[in-house]
Amino acid sequence: MAEFRTALVAGANGIIGKAVMQELATAEGWHARAVSRGSHGSCEAIAADLTDPEATRAALAQARDTTHLFYAALAPQPSLADEDRVNGAMLRNLLDGLDAHGAPLKRVVLYQGAKVYGVHLGPVPAPFYEDENPRHIGPNFYFTQEDLLRSRAERGGAAWSILRPDVVVGDAAGNAMNIAMVIGAYAALCRAEGAAFRFPGPAHVYEQVFAQVTDARALARASLWAATSDAALGEAFNYVHEPFRWRRVWEKLAAALDLPVGPPVPMRLATHMADKKSVWEQLVAEQGLSDMPYERAVGWSFGDFVFHSDFDLVSDMGKIRRARFGESVDSVEALVSAIRRLQAAKVLPR
Repeated sequence: MAEFRTALVAGANGIIGKAVMQELATAEGWHARAVSRGSHGSCEAIAADLTDPEATRAALAQARDTTHLFYAALAPQPSLADEDRVNGAMLRNLLDGLDAHGAPLKRVVLYQGAKVYGVHLGPVPAPFYEDENPRHIGPNFYFTQEDLLRSRAERGGAAWSILRPDVVVGDAAGNAMNIAMVIGAYAALCRAEGAAFRFPGPAHVYEQVFAQVTDARALARASLWAATSDAALGEAFNYVHEPFRWRRVWEKLAAALDLPVGPPVPMRLATHMADKKSVWEQLVAEQGLSDMPYERAVGWSFGDFVFHSDFDLVSDMGKIRRARFGESVDSVEALVSAIRRLQAAKVLPR
């Protein structure tokens, strides 16, 4: 008889968490619950503020049968020190809450990103290797969370596995780090103003620098593998798709979105798009879209970080392939598919 597993997905409203919930909904032998600060469309969801240890413990009485935790919760903060303090405490509070109720937790799947290699601090030699790149000096909440899982496992607690995606492509609305939303919104505003779809970054980034993305739905499938595979036990894995230069991807995006392409323009979206609220609101009214405020709908600053990163971002994929998980997705298809889903959900203009 197949093993039955009960999953708890933290951060279920985010790009990763939403995709994991969708994958679990159709996976044989799994029952899933969502836990997030806000409401969730899941039929079984727990509302909890993970920054509050007592409230978290009380809420997790509903999850006392949890066997697997997929931890995709994130609380952005104004400084790296605050980010470390808050996000480290959130994971600790959740684990303590499950322990308090005697949950038979077997494994935690934790998500990190290329920031674990220090890319937020400046150029880092590529490719990035999971077990060879030395840690930089903190604070970095990825280190704090990973060390927490390691120490608990050494004391007989749940085992762990880590996945390290980069620039996750998904269809969660209102997420500040949703590159599909940034590209789709930029395309819609270019169309509305009759402008060419020009790469909003430096020419050398467009022509010469390698970038990478991870499809959220493929990451969700990798997550179930990481939660159950012996090869993933106590290991961290990069999980990205084939690296690309932006010119190749941008020209294909322009063709898919039926927009004329032009040479790159090194503008900052957070500044340049600040006055597009009225144009956005007109598109929302004309197309009957979600009335999410413009300031929350699109993470222009995240787009600036991605489009102005002027050094190669390449994560080596050898380790996860040797562990027998080799699924990949075409990056252009991932981006276009996510944009189409956001349009179908009435979040993005067409």
